[in-house]
Amino acid sequence: MKQGEQIAGLLRRHRLDDWAAALPALIDQALDEKRHGDLGRWLRILQAMPPVTTHDLDLDADRVRIGRLEELDEEQRQGLSSALRAFQPWRKGPFEVFGIQIDAEWRSDWKWRRLAPHIQPLSGRRVLDVGCGNGYYALRMAGAGAALVVGVDPGLLYWSQFQALHRLMAEPPPVAFLPLGFQDLPESDGRFDTVFSMGLLYHRRDPLGHLAALRRRLRPGGELVLETLVVEGDARTVLVPPGRYARMRNVWFIPSPDALCLWLERCGFQEPRVVAVTPTTTEEQRTTDWMGFESLAQALDPVDATRTLEGHPAPVRALVLARR
Repeated sequence: MKQGEQIAGLLRRHRLDDWAAALPALIDQALDEKRHGDLGRWLRILQAMPPVTTHDLDLDADRVRIGRLEELDEEQRQGLSSALRAFQPWRKGPFEVFGIQIDAEWRSDWKWRRLAPHIQPLSGRRVLDVGCGNGYYALRMAGAGAALVVGVDPGLLYWSQFQALHRLMAEPPPVAFLPLGFQDLPESDGRFDTVFSMGLLYHRRDPLGHLAALRRRLRPGGELVLETLVVEGDARTVLVPPGRYARMRNVWFIPSPDALCLWLERCGFQEPRVVAVTPTTTEEQRTTDWMGFESLAQALDPVDATRTLEGHPAPVRALVLARR
């Protein structure tokens, strides 16, 4: 069965029939090997993974766990470890897979710990995770009891990482990974109880358009969970980097927390509130054995770690909640 058909079945079970009808062709088109030079190699690695599955999952732990060490023999574990390493770099995590410790670039569990006490309980809710990466947060959402999590991300390496984990689960959680851009989703309103957009807004050329699109996906009274870069200042303060920001090319607008709340109000959200403002440290984002490239430390001024290499304020991230 093709990926599009598998996901359509899950969407229909949750009464998203229009999505189930519209998305399979787009998903299968996105997974055409001709569209990405490495996709064929990643698919072959997935096919060659050891045929092992487990019912023993812990998706509500900081280190998302799939299986236990003693379930595999040494040959199986070595084969699985080699397959998982072939999908480097791992940006989001951590994961524990049959005793294999995947130490990702980001300690994503730290962010989850910051937001979890503040958001509406996810139990029984339909959740949309925009820019879901490799699915770490989507799996945490399922572990928190979400009835359905739809993750959206066009990154095919992220999709491959998620598939590598997903196929190890004998009874996978209700998580659908759509290898698409947010703009590719059907224009149907109000289908989700909670919408997450984390680490994405500053990459949007039209941040207010992005916020308005997020609002349309929420049911009335539904909750937006937004995380993004911010700078100090009042409601009129927005940093527009003239070139790169922390070595990233595609950073367009970084507002102050007050400006961000004003943006949300202008887009029709109710009662936006900032629940955390946290400097990003080189302990939370760093080079690891599973992400061997340069990371945050190389993006900061070597003399003054409060500034980026370009002279901008070093990364600070805000978590903001609002409702439709």
